Amino acid sequence: MRAVTGDHVDAEPPPRPEEPRRGTVVVKFGGNAMVDADLQRSFAQDVVELWRAGLRPVVVHGGGPQISAMLDRLGLETRFEAGLRVTTAETMDVVRMVLSGGVQRELVGHINAHGPFAVGVTGEDAHTMTAVRRQAWVDGRPVDIGLVGDIVDVNPGMVRTLLEQGHIPVVSPVARGEEGEVYNVNADLAASALAVALGAERLVVLTDVEGLYANWPHSTEVIERLTAAALDELLPGLTSGMLPKMEGCLRAVRGGVRSAHVLDGRVPHAVLRGVLDESGPGTTVVPDTSPAHDLNPV
Repeated sequence: MRAVTGDHVDAEPPPRPEEPRRGTVVVKFGGNAMVDADLQRSFAQDVVELWRAGLRPVVVHGGGPQISAMLDRLGLETRFEAGLRVTTAETMDVVRMVLSGGVQRELVGHINAHGPFAVGVTGEDAHTMTAVRRQAWVDGRPVDIGLVGDIVDVNPGMVRTLLEQGHIPVVSPVARGEEGEVYNVNADLAASALAVALGAERLVVLTDVEGLYANWPHSTEVIERLTAAALDELLPGLTSGMLPKMEGCLRAVRGGVRSAHVLDGRVPHAVLRGVLDESGPGTTVVPDTSPAHDLNPV
C-alpha cells in the first residue's frame, strides 16, 4: 500500500471478501482527501465497494477548507475556538451554500460515476438532525462561537429509508434548531450522532494523520486500540484538531456503536482496507465492557 506521492495515488483497491458483510457503517469524509481529486475518486470507489460487499455505508462530509476559501473570497473572517469554526449569521449562509451546494454535489457525483447509488441530504431535511447552540470553553472560560450546534436529537427515518432502498446517503452536517434556526455542526460529531441513531456497527473518521498519537508532539507512536474509559482520560489534553474527532468516537461507542476508527485519509483506499480487511493503520476505540466485534451479524 502506498501513500500519496504528488498527484499520484495507488488506484488498486484491496480485493473484496468472499463472504458478504452486513451492517451499517457511517464514514466521516474530510481532511486532505476532500481537496485532492484522486483521493476523492478513490474514496468514492471505496464507498461503492462497501455497498457491493453487503454493507450499508452512510457518508457524512465536512468542508472546512472549502468554507474557508469561500469566506476569504468574500472578505469574511475565518476564526476557530476550541477546534470549532466561529459561525456568524453571515458565515452560516456561506456554510450552507458550500456544504450542500458544492461539496456534497461533487461527492455525490464521484459516487454516482459507479452507478445510481448516492443521494445527497442535509441534517435539516425531514428534521433529521436537531441541534442547540454549543458552548465552547477556552482556558476554562466560556467563549461564544455563534451558530455552532450540538446535536440533541436525530430522526434517522429518512436516512434509514434511503438505505433500505439500496442508496448511499451523503449527509451535510447542517442542523435545525428547535425554533427553526440553522446551525453549523462539526462533521465528526454529526457522524457520531447519526451512527448512534442508526445503530451502526462502525464509525469511521478520516483525518490527516496516522491516528491518535500516544504522546504528541513528543512522539509519533500511534495508539492502535483503546477503550472508551482510556480515551475519556486523554480527551482534555488533545489538540483542537483531533479533539472533535476523538470526542465523536467516544460518543459513538458509548452510544452503542460497536467500534470507532480514526484512519489516515491521505492513504488511498484507507476506508476499504480499514473496514473490509482491517489492515489499515489507525486508532480503534471500543466500549469498556466488550471486545471489538466484526461486522458479521450475531
